[in-house]
Amino acid sequence: MGQQCLIYSFVARGSVVLAEYTSFTGNFSEIAVQCLQKLPASNNKFTYTCDQHTFNFLVEDGFTYMVVADESTGRQIPFAFLERVKDDFKHRFGGGKADTAVVHGLDREFGPRLKDHMQYCVDHPEDMNKFAKVRAQVSEVKGIMMENIEK
Repeated sequence: MGQQCLIYSFVARGSVVLAEYTSFTGNFSEIAVQCLQKLPASNNKFTYTCDQHTFNFLVEDGFTYMVVADESTGRQIPFAFLERVKDDFKHRFGGGKADTAVVHGLDREFGPRLKDHMQYCVDHPEDMNKFAKVRAQVSEVKGIMMENIEK
């Protein structure tokens, strides 16, 4: 897994990018924003592929977490990264500053966190795979519990 596996990331509220980070040059930010404007508002995960890169989106509660990755990275590591970013972002800004921040208003505060999360995921891909598996298992158990409660 090369250092380039995670290339660019942002957090947005609606179509407003609040914080972003990349150490690379390219047009991926423009493509990502174009994709962002076409995403449904419902909570979901989406992946678009363009020029051997995946644009991975996690939409939840009005916020969109996005990462561009090399296509060879697959989907597990990018989505584990997005879950980490979502949890950190909600912990830091949930119900407050993120609801009123302007375009790039959280770059200074959260841009370095995006960098740290990207570096961690690049350096520890085995943890991301374990994290994704555990999260999937928890989600499955939660679904079963909800079904049992509804019965």
